Amino acid sequence: MAVRVRRQARVLTLQTLYEVDVANHAPGKVLQRHIQDGALPGTVENFASYLVSGVMANKVQLDELIRHYAPEWPLDQMAAIDRNILRIAIFEFMLDGGTPVKVAINEAVELAKLFGSDSSPRFVNGVLGTLAASRGGSGARRRKNQ
Repeated sequence: MAVRVRRQARVLTLQTLYEVDVANHAPGKVLQRHIQDGALPGTVENFASYLVSGVMANKVQLDELIRHYAPEWPLDQMAAIDRNILRIAIFEFMLDGGTPVKVAINEAVELAKLFGSDSSPRFVNGVLGTLAASRGGSGARRRKNQ
């Protein structure tokens, strides 16, 4: 899958997860609305749908990892953008395993530059880098159908 497609899917995923997080809307409905508004290629829709469902299905585990590797930032006090960028990246390289660690971290930092505060890229990079280093930089399991 092309880099551009994956980046578009990550942006769509972040927009969806952000709305779910701050407004408590249903993830499927939010994603479908964003898809309809964007007239995106099917590959973007498919990968975004995969990421949203993966993050939502593993949210408890993802949040536990974030709490552990960013202990100075309580999850509920962390910026919602940063929290969701971390969830996406950790899902991609730790749980799904289909994205190389360096790629997931670089993509997360790019999302943080686009959507976060001035300190977001450094924060996201620090948390993900620490997590990757502690886990030997490899994913926990491999994705099945992507």
